[in-house]
Amino acid sequence: MRVAIGPETKVGALIEAYPEVEGVLIEMAPAFAKLRNPVVRRTVGKVATLEQAAKMGGVSLREMIGRIRASVGEVGPEVAVGRAAGVECGEEGWIERARVVEEVDADAMLEGGIHPIGRIREAVAALGPGEVVVLRSSFRPEPLIETLRRAGAAVWCRAEGGGWVTYFGRG
Repeated sequence: MRVAIGPETKVGALIEAYPEVEGVLIEMAPAFAKLRNPVVRRTVGKVATLEQAAKMGGVSLREMIGRIRASVGEVGPEVAVGRAAGVECGEEGWIERARVVEEVDADAMLEGGIHPIGRIREAVAALGPGEVVVLRSSFRPEPLIETLRRAGAAVWCRAEGGGWVTYFGRG
């Protein structure tokens, strides 16, 4: 099965079509080693696009797609990409006034075979005014950020100590 390789390509579909791409991704960003975890592969892999993966791994989308295409012997047109992935996302102001009511360790949950999205959704739904849930992870949780934003949550994240801290509040 052939898969078009571009910013909107789903990571799981890409690895299913081209298993050798997993090694290319891990070489580019060690955080992608989590794709070896079956829970991550079934959940994040199905929804995360290459654009989101580049943000999560802190790598250039253009470079990522170029390397993936080269690894599968595909030569394609230059990749058009939107704004560069920043270190922070969202507006920080509301965070300074918020009270943390729960912290979730995404890496520990994933290692235990549980995806954190359910826990984060539950916790955000129970938040009161001025309260936030904090997610700590070794990767930028872009699919989770987008999912919660679409559901109306307020989100802010930053790189910290070699990982990411993401704040979720009620929108």
